[in-house]
Amino acid sequence: MALDEYKRKRDFSKSPEPEGTRARKSPGGRTPRFFCVQKHLASHLHYDFRLEHNGVLLSWAVPKGPSLDPSVKRLAMHVEDHPVEYGEFEGVIPSGYGAGIVMLWDKGLWTPEVDDIEAALKKGDLKFTLDGYKLKGSWVLVRTKGGGWSGGGDRSWLLIKHRDEWAGPVDIAEFAPLSVKSQGDFAEILSEDNPDVWRSNRPAKGGETGAMFEKIIARALEMRSERSDSSNRSARSKPSGRTDGEMTVSRANRATKRTRQPQRQSSTSRTTRARSTPRKRAATRKTR
Repeated sequence: MALDEYKRKRDFSKSPEPEGTRARKSPGGRTPRFFCVQKHLASHLHYDFRLEHNGVLLSWAVPKGPSLDPSVKRLAMHVEDHPVEYGEFEGVIPSGYGAGIVMLWDKGLWTPEVDDIEAALKKGDLKFTLDGYKLKGSWVLVRTKGGGWSGGGDRSWLLIKHRDEWAGPVDIAEFAPLSVKSQGDFAEILSEDNPDVWRSNRPAKGGETGAMFEKIIARALEMRSERSDSSNRSARSKPSGRTDGEMTVSRANRATKRTRQPQRQSSTSRTTRARSTPRKRAATRKTR
């Protein structure tokens, strides 16, 4: 089955990644369908480029990320298919295969520029158009060597931007580094989870990736600490044992009492005057 390899590599009792248990039917022909790029900091930083096809996400790991420059050919290693639900995944994989931080870097729709996708994949030349937040226009995936599409032969492909209005020399990975889902960076994504998970045993300890992890973990811990301090200060400023909602209701009740009190006093005064009138008239008659 298409997702057997994906499931074999993961322990879903530990990983927050979706299992992909729900069957999915994808559009056919040249109908647009989902694509995404996930920025993945694991043993090395890379970008996972995914195209929806036949109910799964065809996936390639692009070490340096996509380039908008048609003269730059980016290596793209074909990896196992992923479930379509994975396309919205962003978070922390604490251990095991792919341990690291996953950011949803881009997403949108892709449209095949060929009628037969299977034939294009088998040939090793898939042309398509992207309409994402960051990646747009015409692209091609080209296999670098011979070999069959269904797992055999070489897994090495090239991801290349075609020349069009969306092409240019800008480094899109550096220009737009943040998540399209949370608008955060790796440290912010980690701070929402549990930075302590890698305090002593992070996925990469040495080299450039290890140094990157060290900075991200330190910043994520600092951000959690700041949020905790802010929450504690807010809690100390409230009357003990009373929630925001209870204090709001109490203030509303006090305001209501102040508003109603004059009305009751006015009503009482009118009643008192009305009841005293007959006595005053009787006393006046006796005097006379």
